[in-house]
Amino acid sequence: MGGCEGKSVRPWPGVCLLRLRSVVVPLDFLTDGQVAAYGRFDGVPSRADLERFFFLDDADRDLIGDRRGDHNRLGFVLQATTVRYVGVFLEDPVDVPWQVVEYLAAQLGIEDPSCAKRYTDRPKTAYEHAWEIRVAYGFRAFEDALVGEEFGRFLDGRAWTHAEGPAALFEQAVGWLRRHRVLLPGVTVLTRLVNAVRDAAADRMHARLAAAVEEFDPMLPGRLRASLRVPDGSRFSELEQWRRAPTRVSGPGLVKALDRAADLAGLRVREVDCSAVPANRMTALARYGLASTATALLGLAEPRRTATLLAMTRLLDAAAIDDALDLFALLMATRLINPARAASNTERLASLPRLERASRTLALAHRALLAALDGADAEGRLDVGGVWAALEKIAPRAQLVAAAALVEELVPEADR
Repeated sequence: MGGCEGKSVRPWPGVCLLRLRSVVVPLDFLTDGQVAAYGRFDGVPSRADLERFFFLDDADRDLIGDRRGDHNRLGFVLQATTVRYVGVFLEDPVDVPWQVVEYLAAQLGIEDPSCAKRYTDRPKTAYEHAWEIRVAYGFRAFEDALVGEEFGRFLDGRAWTHAEGPAALFEQAVGWLRRHRVLLPGVTVLTRLVNAVRDAAADRMHARLAAAVEEFDPMLPGRLRASLRVPDGSRFSELEQWRRAPTRVSGPGLVKALDRAADLAGLRVREVDCSAVPANRMTALARYGLASTATALLGLAEPRRTATLLAMTRLLDAAAIDDALDLFALLMATRLINPARAASNTERLASLPRLERASRTLALAHRALLAALDGADAEGRLDVGGVWAALEKIAPRAQLVAAAALVEELVPEADR
């Protein structure tokens, strides 16, 4: 009742899918579970889903009215709640989990839920109820022109702004249709739409990026394509060399990293205006390119090839600078700072005996000085000559001065 296989469908202006029953549409991006769950029950609904989709409110009960027979009342609400849960009217309205039947029967005060099996004895009744439910609850057909415009804007906008795969976009499309009470089309219709919209968004992105490159520098597209070819006497293309991040922590390795960063910076790809394309789509395009071989990239048609090379080189340009800075920091730490610190520690250890002797001399002099201060008269007068005489018994004046200077030199300010 809710599908549209084999019909002419115009989801939005410019896209027309005709006689899809005769067209083999690949469903390879959907899992078997996704296909099996589309437009039907996928097991027993959770308790939360039962309460959300199958609870009968006053509007539901008013619509049931005084329909004759428990089987008609139960069958009616089965259709009304099923369509808002799975998004379609089932060909067999009672082909639902038994727990759902019992849950609805209990709300209606029906003691024998098995009476629902008699609901399809008169097939026309189910169809009549389906149309009544559709009108009462505002469910719309997928073929409706207004639906096509609204859904087309959503799907196109989602495909343009989100770098997600077809399966994820398919789930978003199903969610939108259910939220807006649009009866789900056949699974092949929707998968084909998803593929068409994703392809259109990708084509638009490629065209805009290629145009931006051409506008910035007409010579840049040729320069990017040239990077895919292996020069004479070389084993790798220029692009392959740009892809290789530095691995050796050495002076020559740093030189290569700086040369790589300079080559990429020389392309000036970061100056190309890519603001019209979402950043996440640029990143996804760059990752696709980085995962592809140079031969595969060379075989891409334009403008996809230029767009992919632009996204790749912009990402590599930023990465090359980071790689060079990281290598420089690592080289400084392992080859300069750490050896210098080790040499400083060695020198400090070698100076410890001298520091101990100087500290011992100053400690004895300090003790003698305190004793002299304690011997001052009542008015606080000291015999300076006597003090120096006491100190010189410990060490000559020049040795005391030298000991103080050595301690100041070897002991950091914070440790004093």
